[in-house]
Amino acid sequence: MRDELEREYVEYFQPRLPQLHRLAVMLCGDADRADDIVQAAVTTLYARWRQVRQVGNLDAYVRRSVVNAFLSERRRPWSRVVLTETPPDRPAVTGQPADEQLVVRAALRKLPPKQQAVLVLRFLCDLPVEQVAELVGCSAGTVKSQTSDGLAKLRKQLGVLAPAGGAR
Repeated sequence: MRDELEREYVEYFQPRLPQLHRLAVMLCGDADRADDIVQAAVTTLYARWRQVRQVGNLDAYVRRSVVNAFLSERRRPWSRVVLTETPPDRPAVTGQPADEQLVVRAALRKLPPKQQAVLVLRFLCDLPVEQVAELVGCSAGTVKSQTSDGLAKLRKQLGVLAPAGGAR
């Protein structure tokens, strides 16, 4: 029976790991930390796989586990330690100038963890408010206010004028 559970676990996670890693990178802004976040989430899920595999919307449950691992990691004191002033050089991802990416990621990392998670899930993962609320563990109204507050802080940090009519 254990071999069957392990096979099922591997079959489920193997094709999803790149997607989970992208989510974690968007949340934390660092590929190495993203590896740690995904590893923490999938390890926790492995230990409880017998119960977890019966969840109604397993993909959403797994994404929420990654978000929870990110939020948990951000609460730990060592996550605030900075070893260097500037990040090491990395190859630029096509689609957006490297300078803009670095500036936006740096501004995003200055936000509180929950606001980071909400903005990443809403705008980078393109999830609706209700699904973000479920993943982050709060109400839809809280997602809306966190989105509005987070966008206002990002605009202030980036020197962008707010659009007329608000961000909600």
